[in-house]
Amino acid sequence: MECVVQGIIETQHVEALEILLQGLCGVQRERLRVHELTLKSIPNLGVVSSEVRLLCDLDQQPEPTWTVKHVGGAMRGAGADQISVMVRTMIESKVSKNALRMFYSLGYKLDHELLKVGFAFHFQRNAHISVSVSSVNKMPKIHAIDEAVPVTPGMQIVVVTAPATPENYGEVAAAVSSFCEFLAPLVHLSKPFISMGVVPTAAAAAASLMSDGGGTTL
Repeated sequence: MECVVQGIIETQHVEALEILLQGLCGVQRERLRVHELTLKSIPNLGVVSSEVRLLCDLDQQPEPTWTVKHVGGAMRGAGADQISVMVRTMIESKVSKNALRMFYSLGYKLDHELLKVGFAFHFQRNAHISVSVSSVNKMPKIHAIDEAVPVTPGMQIVVVTAPATPENYGEVAAAVSSFCEFLAPLVHLSKPFISMGVVPTAAAAAASLMSDGGGTTL
């Protein structure tokens, strides 16, 4: 399972966010260029429809690597309502480049595909936290990566995730929430599907960060 929050930021403030993250995380950023294909099952595969994501990391050398990811339902109930992050089941595994063909043979159909381009930070702070900042692009034709265009021009998505277990999700959620407080001047981070919009103070915060060049390593 994993804990996750996300938000949006104007592209003009992404450089300032990168400076802040560099100071907070204390690690080098990694380039992000991922081709994401969402596949859905057809009815005869079961009563409950199934959805998987195939992620192709285009920046890996000497050749792109593939990962299959299944995101399940979010935790519900009083416990879930009391924490500010979404806790959901998630399973992922490395797969070969033949995975797409295999899922097609199992009866899955391509629902949609996206190209995400940006950067990410991976670090340890009471939990193994990953932060990605990327533009989300759609393709006019199947697999036409070179023709991808932004879904929301001028905006990028920020996603913070951390792996968790049924035993420690409370501590992991607290670690993610605590870290997100440092990003609050630039980006509203909330549970997926609950959009908070852009931060009114982002322009002033970005100008301050650009002038002094960074944050503080935690």
